[in-house]
Amino acid sequence: MKKILVIDDAEFILESTTALLEFEGYEVKTAENGQIGFELSKEFKPDLILCDISMPIMDGFEVLEKIRSNHNTHRIPFIFLTAFNEKSNMREGMTKGADDYLVKPYTRDEIVSAINAQWKKYNLFENHVKSKVEQVGKSVTYSLPHEFRTAINEIKGNAGIIYQESESLDTNEIKTLSHDIVQSVSRLSKITENYLLYIRLSNIEDNEDLLKEIRSQETEEPFAVAYDIVNNIAAKYNRFEDFEVINETMGISISMSSENFFVIMNELSDNAFKFSKKGEKVLMTSEIIDNEFVIKLSDNGIGIDENQISNIAALNQFNREKNEQQGVGLGLIIAKKMIELHNGKFEILVNGSIGKTEINLTFPLVQ
Repeated sequence: MKKILVIDDAEFILESTTALLEFEGYEVKTAENGQIGFELSKEFKPDLILCDISMPIMDGFEVLEKIRSNHNTHRIPFIFLTAFNEKSNMREGMTKGADDYLVKPYTRDEIVSAINAQWKKYNLFENHVKSKVEQVGKSVTYSLPHEFRTAINEIKGNAGIIYQESESLDTNEIKTLSHDIVQSVSRLSKITENYLLYIRLSNIEDNEDLLKEIRSQETEEPFAVAYDIVNNIAAKYNRFEDFEVINETMGISISMSSENFFVIMNELSDNAFKFSKKGEKVLMTSEIIDNEFVIKLSDNGIGIDENQISNIAALNQFNREKNEQQGVGLGLIIAKKMIELHNGKFEILVNGSIGKTEINLTFPLVQ
């Protein structure tokens, strides 16, 4: 049985609406002002809220704002109940996140039709989310076993050698095998984290509230942050001398959390060093173009085929047969999706004849 919360300071509205909705088969609770209504929404967890605008203590706009800003209630369909002379306020209500409004006095057909429209919209959204999850699930089903098997087989093989040959192995051989096991476990962990992150990002793109939340976060001095990240990656590959920078930006902030910015720069810089040889330069530059922060990362590694760029799709790796390193395909997609969720741009430029790859990242500046 679906649950509906009715918030209104007029007792006859509460009584008549409750009787009508209960006759239609709904479980109904009522509140005589906005403050009580908001508190009841957290406890009752209604499937839909009907709320008056003009009320004492807390008006309908305040109720809506609190409902939309609360993690447990922000998705609940919200319909305003308004007097005829308040219709001019409804534009404000809709911009604040109301789903619909009813003008009092309303008929049975009007309220039933408005409620049914919300169920229909909710079902469409649920089906869309379900379809997206199934789509991601199929991709994971096809690709995850291969990724896992590769790492698990390496762990199993090396552990088996240690177990069976422990008496004949010297200390250095055991250290080498153990190191390989640790590397495989680390790769397995990264694969798992990337798949989970990809699924989370796929769900965020259909959620306006989450999009608004992530776009409100900031990273100060992004080039300095990026420099530290890429410098650490260069150290990981023992290639300090290959890392070069040109910076033309200072005193700025971008509309992205430092955590998400770290994921992007860490993934892309790791690929730049992983797929280029020692002695080949990895260059990072930054500038402001059209009031946006643009950071470029280029290398002279194996390159990416033009067709592969046009067909970037989750769970695909570039040159998998040729290059045994794991995880580049999904990592690239995660970086691209994360940037686009923040209203940024992701572009790959290649020169196939010399194997040069340049990735251009554009981020909105905080105004």
